[in-house]
Amino acid sequence: MENINACMAALRAAVPGIEITANEPMSRHTTFAIGGPADLFVTPQTPEQLAGALQVIRGCGIPFLVLGNGSNMLVADAGYRGAVICTTELDDVRTGEGSTLVAQAGALLARVARRAQRAGLTGAEFSGGIPGSVGGAVFMNAGAYDGQMAGIVEKTEYLDGEGNLRTLVGEEHCFGYRSSAFRAHPDWTVVRTTLRLQPGDPAAILDKMNDFAQRRRDKQPLNFPSAGSTFKRPEGYFAGRLIEDAGLKGISVGAAQVSEKHAGFLINRGGATCDEMLRLIELVQQRVRERFGVELECEVRIVR
Repeated sequence: MENINACMAALRAAVPGIEITANEPMSRHTTFAIGGPADLFVTPQTPEQLAGALQVIRGCGIPFLVLGNGSNMLVADAGYRGAVICTTELDDVRTGEGSTLVAQAGALLARVARRAQRAGLTGAEFSGGIPGSVGGAVFMNAGAYDGQMAGIVEKTEYLDGEGNLRTLVGEEHCFGYRSSAFRAHPDWTVVRTTLRLQPGDPAAILDKMNDFAQRRRDKQPLNFPSAGSTFKRPEGYFAGRLIEDAGLKGISVGAAQVSEKHAGFLINRGGATCDEMLRLIELVQQRVRERFGVELECEVRIVR
């Protein structure tokens, strides 16, 4: 705790105006609505504050975690011993040169999709219903409805492990299924991303976004906290179908449940703990392994 207090004092001195909260419940900052307190919760307002916070926290030698919208994260009930740096205030989105859109790391994908639609730019419609931020989406190459970030990301500015501002362009992102160069280099932090889109008709773009939104409402349990699809898609299979065919739809561990609406979603029915969700994840993996010989890999990032 002495190191934590010293780090808080160093942050206040070196990064004037930065928002810092002690013992902040992570359940308030994850879409699962699960997670105990983080020792420090730091919210930079500008890229300069982000760089300054990273420098100070690294210098203090305490663990840290960069958080966007918390949409793909399950945090331990005991919380996080270290600093969480939340990028949600870094949410600027603007049109760039040609048919591009430039978005800061904390901008929600829904906001990016709406901005693109208003500007008559097509290509980002798939992202409109993904409850994540740009930084997290680039980190994991988020995708939906046959679209993915790999198809629209042109370049990304990031801070490396030494605090230097660098840029990845095109194939340097090394995008794969739910992976990127950033996943391979967790000491890198996304600052902003340029998306290469195409000119389109705003009305047609809106129609497509509305269609995707309706499909989500029809098929996904949007009325319960979740992290979206809990498992990666196994090659040749669909995780949700395997889980349903294993007879697991609706099964619960405490308040953690396999959704009755879509078996690929594990949901928090209210007050679920991380322990309950982890036990449910393990149960699902075990049953699918026994029934079909398929290993389900968790897509959700587990933070202990």
